[in-house]
Amino acid sequence: MQRLKILIVEDETITAMDIRETLEGAGHVVTDTAYNYEDALSSIRVNVPDLAIIDVKLNHSAADGIVLAKEIHLQYHIPIIFLTANSESKTVQRAKEVAPSAYLLKPFRPEELLIQIDLAWSYFKEKQMSFERYLFFPIQNKGHKRIDLNDVLYIKAAGSYTEIYVATEPKEFVVSTNLSNLSQYFSSPNFFRLSRSLLVNLEQIDSIEAEKLHMKAKAHAIDISPNNRKELLAKLKTVKTKAIFKTKA
Repeated sequence: MQRLKILIVEDETITAMDIRETLEGAGHVVTDTAYNYEDALSSIRVNVPDLAIIDVKLNHSAADGIVLAKEIHLQYHIPIIFLTANSESKTVQRAKEVAPSAYLLKPFRPEELLIQIDLAWSYFKEKQMSFERYLFFPIQNKGHKRIDLNDVLYIKAAGSYTEIYVATEPKEFVVSTNLSNLSQYFSSPNFFRLSRSLLVNLEQIDSIEAEKLHMKAKAHAIDISPNNRKELLAKLKTVKTKAIFKTKA
């Protein structure tokens, strides 16, 4: 189980202490225990948690836990688990509107709470990784187009502009920013900065020649220097031997 920073929003002191003890016993860090809507928002502004456990009913509060969850989602992207004694269908339907990762009833079982936290975090990270696969490129007079980062072949500097070549697109995208600025969106390990003017997707390389680099989905070759070739081969898993060509008898 990954060690998470968790905010507890619970107005019953004994229950809040039990939750904290359960979380810390499992190795998690409790960022704070808030007892109402106002305290929770103040706390999260100071120390943003990885996940929040929220009671639906909050006495002496300006709003209940569902309203709090909506407010949190407007400003922060974190999973939320409701832990409440309220099982009324009307309340459950309201809770659905904020898409909680789980809705647990009191009295809670420590093992179940920890399992739901683990599942909620795993699903959240998987969904986040899936979303981060895509990038929206601006298209002239047409808004933005979604591109799967795995389909990007290479990115090439062109003066004050940058050209992005994509396997699924007939023409390259041209954006008005330099390669150094654009490269922050391509931070995954499969993207390699081959030179000051070239960023390549290692998974899209088809073959490497002395001064040419061929990508899987583009007919034309990319010029590379001998030093670039050496750096690239060092980055890849290559067979350290010479090829032998046999002639037919």
